[in-house]
Amino acid sequence: MRKRAAALCGAALVVAGTLAAVPAAADAPRAGEPARTAEPAWKKCGTSDHPTLQCASLEVPLDHTKPTGEQITLALSRVPHTATTYQGPLLVNPGGPGGSGLTLAGFVASALPKSVAAQYDVIGFDPRGVGASKPALNCRPGHSDPVRPDSVPATPAVEQAGLARAKAFADACAKKYARVLPFLDTADAARDIDRIRQALGAQRINYFGYSYGTYLGAVYAKLHPERVRRVVLDSVVDPTGVWYEDNLAQNQAFDDRHRAFVKWVARHDAAYRLGDDPAEVEARWYAMRAALARKPAGGTVGPAELEDTFMPGGYYHGYWPHLAEAFAAYVRDKDAEPLVEAYENFAAPDASGENGYSVYTAVQCRDARWPRDWRQWRDDNWAVHAKAPFMTWNNAWYNAPCAFWPTGPAPAVDVANDALPPVLLFQATHDAATPYQGATRLHRMLRGSSLVVERGGGNHGITLSGNDCLDKHLTAYLTDGTVPRGDGEADAVCGPLPEPDPKAAEAAVTSRASTLHGLLGFRG
Repeated sequence: MRKRAAALCGAALVVAGTLAAVPAAADAPRAGEPARTAEPAWKKCGTSDHPTLQCASLEVPLDHTKPTGEQITLALSRVPHTATTYQGPLLVNPGGPGGSGLTLAGFVASALPKSVAAQYDVIGFDPRGVGASKPALNCRPGHSDPVRPDSVPATPAVEQAGLARAKAFADACAKKYARVLPFLDTADAARDIDRIRQALGAQRINYFGYSYGTYLGAVYAKLHPERVRRVVLDSVVDPTGVWYEDNLAQNQAFDDRHRAFVKWVARHDAAYRLGDDPAEVEARWYAMRAALARKPAGGTVGPAELEDTFMPGGYYHGYWPHLAEAFAAYVRDKDAEPLVEAYENFAAPDASGENGYSVYTAVQCRDARWPRDWRQWRDDNWAVHAKAPFMTWNNAWYNAPCAFWPTGPAPAVDVANDALPPVLLFQATHDAATPYQGATRLHRMLRGSSLVVERGGGNHGITLSGNDCLDKHLTAYLTDGTVPRGDGEADAVCGPLPEPDPKAAEAAVTSRASTLHGLLGFRG
C-alpha cells in the first residue's frame, strides 16, 4: 500500500524471458527432487543504476502438493557473477510480505564490495502474487484512497466504519482470488525458493533477507536445511509472535521511535521553531492530528493519512528532516502544501502499493491464527493505545481484514533449527518494525548463529546502509563464511549511524541508505 518513497529510489524493471534447455554442465537433481528440465532464459533488463541486470520468469506449481497441476509465474532478476571463484546464487528478499525483490538484486550487487559481489549470482525475485509475478494481486483498488476514517475508533460509528472497510477488503479478496488465497503463505513462498534453486542448478543457495524476509529465510532453512549454504538475516522478525502478537509488539516500538523523532525536532528548534521541549513538540504534533480530523489538509491528509506519512520516520531517520519541515510548515506557517507533498512522497497509495498490501494481508492472514472475535482486537489495542497512541490503531486497521479472512491458517512452522551452517543476524536495538527481542529469540533458536547488534540504532534494514562496522561483518561472512563469536547476548556490537543534520536534508534522501529503504518499503 506504500509508494516506497518512489521518488527516492531506482527505476522499475521490465521482466522478460521464458524457459530454455538446461546446459549439460548443470548439477543433476538430488534424489527425491522433481526432475529439472529447464533453466531460466535470462534476458537483459538493465537500468541506468544497474546496467548488468538480467530478467527471466519461472513457472512453479500453485499447489506444491500437485506439482503437475496449475502453474503460476515468478519474476526473477539476476546480476551474474564475474569472478573465477563462484560461490553460487545469493537470493535476496526485501520483506513485506508483498515486497518486490527485482531491483534489490541490483542494489545488493552494487552495494557489496565488487570483489565479493563478483563471486555470486545475485538473484532477486517477486514472490508469488507480487509485482511482475503472475497472478499479481490487487484485491480492492482504491481501498486506501483518502480520506479514510479516523484510525482511532473514539465512537461506535468510527469503529463500524473501520470494520466495514476491513470486511469489504477481505470479501473482495475472497471473490477475486478464491483459488489462489489458500496457497499464499510463507511456507509456499519458501517452496518457491526451492524451485528457483532447482532451476538455477544449485545444490545449495545463499540467502540474504531483510525484515519479513528474515522469517521467509528461516522457514526455508527449516524446510530444507541441507540446501542452505550461507544465510544473512537483517532486522529480524520474532518468529514466536507470528503475526498478531508481533503487530501488537510493534506499536510500543513505533511510539518510542516517534518520540525519538520529537526529541530530535526539539533539539533542532533553531531550524524548526516548534519548541525546545519534547513534550511541547509532541503536543503540537497531536494538535495537528486533531486539526486534520476536523479539516483534512488539501482534502487528502486526515489523521490516518498523517500517521501513514510519519510512520516511515520510524523505519529510517533520514526522512526526519523532510517530515519536520512539513510539520513545521503546517503548525507554524499554516501552510498545508508541504504536508500534502510529504504524504504523496511517503504514503499515497498507487498500484504497486495496492498489490503489496493485498499480498501482505493474504500471507499474514493465512500464515497464522488470528482472533475472529473483534472484542479481543478492541480490548488489546485500546490497552496498547493507552501507552503508545502514535500507531496502535492505524496498525490494527491495517491488519483488521485478518479478522474476516476467508481461509483458515496454514500449518505453523517451528523455525528452531540445529542443522544449519552458521547464520549471521543483524539487528538495531531501537528498530520499530522488528523490535530487538525478536532477533535475540531467533539467535537462540538457530544453533550456531551469530548476532551483530547496532547498539543505539533505530533504523530498519541496517546493512549496506553506510555503517562500515556492520558491513565489515557482512563482507567477511560472504567472503569465506567467517562469523563473529562473543560471550554475551550479542556476538559483535557496532555503533549507530549519526542522526541527520537539518542542514543536509537532501544528502539523507539521496544516500545509499535512502535507496535501500525505498526498496524495503514500509510495514514489512
